[in-house]
Amino acid sequence: MADHAGDLDQLRGEKSLMDELDERELQEDEEAEPIEAYCVRCKRMVEMLDAEAVWTSKGSPGTRGTCPDCGTTVFRMGKTPAHDKLVRPAAIRVEGAVKIATGSGRRRAQPATYINYARADSEFATRLAAELENAGVHTWIDSSQAAVQDVKWAGGVHPALKDSARMVVVLSPGNQDSESIKDAWTFFKKEKKPIVLALTGPLEVPDPLRRLPRYDFSGDYKTAFRQLLLALSD
Repeated sequence: MADHAGDLDQLRGEKSLMDELDERELQEDEEAEPIEAYCVRCKRMVEMLDAEAVWTSKGSPGTRGTCPDCGTTVFRMGKTPAHDKLVRPAAIRVEGAVKIATGSGRRRAQPATYINYARADSEFATRLAAELENAGVHTWIDSSQAAVQDVKWAGGVHPALKDSARMVVVLSPGNQDSESIKDAWTFFKKEKKPIVLALTGPLEVPDPLRRLPRYDFSGDYKTAFRQLLLALSD
């Protein structure tokens, strides 16, 4: 009985400590100083509501919130204590597009093609991106996908999604309903940017993607790649 009572006392003590830590964290959040930002619609400085620590595409800290008067999104550069709890992401660079030859002999920058894939398909996606690059199609692929999925970006979405002009969605059996994949192609569809599908096996294509061009890599890889390359070269 004595040992049992001791265990109960230990559990109560641990719970009390956790409650105290939670209360301290809540008090710190409540005592956080309001952050001011310039509202372009109201044309004045305001104390932003729902302030959230975010990062720019260059990996610089900032804070995004809403104007309390008109509801417009407001933003302010600079680090806050809230950033201390976050991991700073590496800079995202999509502007380094390759140069391709035109009919006149001049060379122009080619916009990036975003490779959208689940982590389980990283080997296939990396190979596909490399071969497209070698064939003259500039691609952007998130090589540190696991590290940046949960980053809060200043623009609301991953910077490469905004800067890329086209998307290849890699779909494999079991990964076609991945939330990370869905979030990316949903943004592209809203922006009305072209999307094509690279299938790695037999699967049920999500309804919103069924009418998009698709290329089956589960059989003849070379043929599927040539077809995809032609579609991206249009």
